[in-house]
Amino acid sequence: MMNLRKKLFIAFIALIIIPLFSLGTATFYISTYLIEKQYKQQSELTLKAVSQNIQFIFKEMNKVTDNGIVNSFFQSALNAKDPKKQNITDLDRLNMNETQRNFRNLLYNHPSISYAFLYNFNQYAFSNSNIVSIFTKENFKALPFEEFNNHPMYRETMERNGSPLWIGPNEFPELTGTEPVFTQIRVVKDLWTLKNMGILVVQIKNWELEKIFNSFRYNDNLKQIRFFLVNKHGLILYDSSQQDDGQYLQKYIPANLNLAPGYQSYRGNFNNSESVISVNEMPDLNWYLVSVTSWKSLSEDITLFIKWIGTITTVSLLAAFLFFLLFMNRITRSIIRIVRFMRRVETGDLQVRVNEKGNDELHLLAKGFNSLIDRVNQLLEQVKLEQNHKNKAEMRVLQAQIKPHFLFNTLESINVLAIQNKGRIVSQMVHRLGNILRISIQDKEEITIKQEIEHLRSYLEIQKFRFEDLFDYEISIPDEVMRCTILKLTLQPLVENCIQHGFEGIQYKGFIHIKGRLDGNKVVIFVEDNGIGISGEQLKNFRYLQSDDPSKDAPAEANAERRGLGVRSVADRIRIQYGPGYGLFICSEVNQGTIIQCIIPRYGLGDINESESDVGRR
Repeated sequence: MMNLRKKLFIAFIALIIIPLFSLGTATFYISTYLIEKQYKQQSELTLKAVSQNIQFIFKEMNKVTDNGIVNSFFQSALNAKDPKKQNITDLDRLNMNETQRNFRNLLYNHPSISYAFLYNFNQYAFSNSNIVSIFTKENFKALPFEEFNNHPMYRETMERNGSPLWIGPNEFPELTGTEPVFTQIRVVKDLWTLKNMGILVVQIKNWELEKIFNSFRYNDNLKQIRFFLVNKHGLILYDSSQQDDGQYLQKYIPANLNLAPGYQSYRGNFNNSESVISVNEMPDLNWYLVSVTSWKSLSEDITLFIKWIGTITTVSLLAAFLFFLLFMNRITRSIIRIVRFMRRVETGDLQVRVNEKGNDELHLLAKGFNSLIDRVNQLLEQVKLEQNHKNKAEMRVLQAQIKPHFLFNTLESINVLAIQNKGRIVSQMVHRLGNILRISIQDKEEITIKQEIEHLRSYLEIQKFRFEDLFDYEISIPDEVMRCTILKLTLQPLVENCIQHGFEGIQYKGFIHIKGRLDGNKVVIFVEDNGIGISGEQLKNFRYLQSDDPSKDAPAEANAERRGLGVRSVADRIRIQYGPGYGLFICSEVNQGTIIQCIIPRYGLGDINESESDVGRR
């Protein structure tokens, strides 16, 4: 059985610790989910805004080259048959018309343009190269037209039929070089015939992109964010941190990189660090803008908050646990102490009292326990008093049953002798009867065994006068037994039982032997006869003599077999006076006689009060 301390501890764990832990865990995960959800929404707005700015840069460059095509600036260079007029970088401003001069100023003054040239489709192109220079660039040599003609970008450019195609850094270094520039390739057509005249190649620097991402780089709240401009194969065209240009993003996100259309955001691993990865498609450029934000930086505030909450909760739980231990120990100690006192009460010690301390429920419990014991003592005293009164009343009733019965039988015998004119015998019987009555009418319930034997001897002599030659008797009681006490009129009814029933119808002379001995703290007196005995069925009717409850009535058969002045009455008197363990025990067999054991406690007249107190405790 689980004790109270364990039950309270389990209840503390189940009702306080586990709910708090579950609440804290749920709060952490809910907060994490909300932070992640909110950031994904914010990241979507940011990426779409940045994507629009990036696309705006390239659209502006598209407008610049559109203007050159519309104003026949590039067509003039491609149609010129004079090589000097074909090279725009060397063309004298005086030889240009006003539109050409304005456009040339636009090209030269544009801060992002790094290099520009034309592939000429004109069969009259001069020199060994079909390349028409617009801006010169050191340490850069354009891919020869024959090689460019076999390049995949050539076919894609032709398929666009004049629409610009943008190539990022490191996508095709053989075509664009190794510098971090973005290259526009588009077909130049004759405005009148729509004939393909050549291919324009313009390279712009990433300055404008730097301006866009500088605000993120120096913002304390955003410094943990990295932006990547990648193509559909995952090649990094631009890294806002300028660390991984030309690398593949799959190197850092090997498991779950998914460059799908539209916008997506998920939480994953980037370069062995947990991060929130967001991807936004730029369909006009066929590129993707990717942002990577450290989850640690996002959750730093909530983590700090959770740590503080956890610390405060832990301290509070420790304090609550210590209080619980002290409180629980006090309760359990008090309850265990009361249970220990209750067990002492179970053993019969009704003098125990619990020390009443405090002014709480434990004090009320101790006070209630003490009040209960006091009340039990009062009730026991009352029951004891009532039981004593009841025992005395029952004793008087039983004795009253014996006295008239015995007196009636004796007077009947004297009457018979008087009718027979046996005056001397009548005189002797009256003398014997006087001795019997002298003892019987005493107020004392207990007399010495010696007095009881004198009473019994007078009775036996009277019976011998009545039933001449019916029986003989012998009394052999040691002196130490004679000094002990016994309830008066105990042995006479037993002997009467022998005479009236044991010797009924016998053809031989009966014999009664009364003897006694000491057995420890008990006195055992035997009343033996050689009469007809008692059958087994009749002995069953005497089982009530061994009953511990004297209030139980004997069965009808036992009442019918009540012998002499009442064996049952003698047994009840002994049990009422001395308690269980004392009384009458019968051993008999048909035609073998009967032995009745009378067992009483051993004490003398001076010990009567002590005996009565012992009986009261029983």
